[in-house]
Amino acid sequence: MLIDTVAWVRIEDGRILCARPRGKGVFYIPGGKREGSESDLETLVREIKEELTVSLDPGTVLHAGTYEAAAPGLPGTVVRMACYTAEYQGELAPSSEIEDVAWFSYADRDRVPPVDQLLFDDLKAAGHLP
Repeated sequence: MLIDTVAWVRIEDGRILCARPRGKGVFYIPGGKREGSESDLETLVREIKEELTVSLDPGTVLHAGTYEAAAPGLPGTVVRMACYTAEYQGELAPSSEIEDVAWFSYADRDRVPPVDQLLFDDLKAAGHLP
């Protein structure tokens, strides 16, 4: 089984934005699953508006990589995460479905799921996460 997701990679001052959904104990790169036949861009814009109350600028969206890893606690399930950078408008704030937001450094890598850890590794290798 495949869980197909998109994620917004936002790095500021050497830290990456992460969000913890209400009722969950783990942080994730913000984003989520597509609905119906949504494109990656449509999914990304909708999910980030729903989770963080900001509007992504579609003209600035750039693919930053796609990662796959086993889904924790779901044997035989793989998570695919297509990652994108983008500029935004508005003030970052957690929505009703998000309990908390945090800015993580590479040292926080163990606080995110395996697929997110692959992104952390690439960002560290590229010098984006000290």
